Amino acid sequence: MRAALDEARLSSDDVPVGAVIVDASGTVLGVGHNEREATGDPTAHAEIVALRAAAARVGSWRLSGTTLAVTLEPCTMCAGALVLARVSRLVYGAVDPKAGAAGSLWDVVRDRRLNHRLEVIGGVLDDECAALLREFFENHRAL
Repeated sequence: MRAALDEARLSSDDVPVGAVIVDASGTVLGVGHNEREATGDPTAHAEIVALRAAAARVGSWRLSGTTLAVTLEPCTMCAGALVLARVSRLVYGAVDPKAGAAGSLWDVVRDRRLNHRLEVIGGVLDDECAALLREFFENHRAL
């Protein structure tokens, strides 16, 4: 999660969310931070950027056996992408009660109707992850 927090801090003009994907041995396969503002791409969420990097590195869209750590609970788009990529474990920091899809508002990643479900560990370094988001929005509103 510390690596995901470091990645989140690279989101200069965007909401500071960072993601890191590791394999079973802990090797980093992909990292990402929100790039929507920088790229104009509405799908450039930290998780999607990290998934694309990991898939390119392993040469496959199937990311079975991997863990994604992200500083904010994934939205429905990102949760769906994690399911479709067959990521095995999701570790997230801050809860997102307005758009979270890993147990808060929805639970896409553990929906029994889907063909794949993830192990979910939430609340890791949640205070630190939430503080980074809070600071961003406080500063953004002051502009």
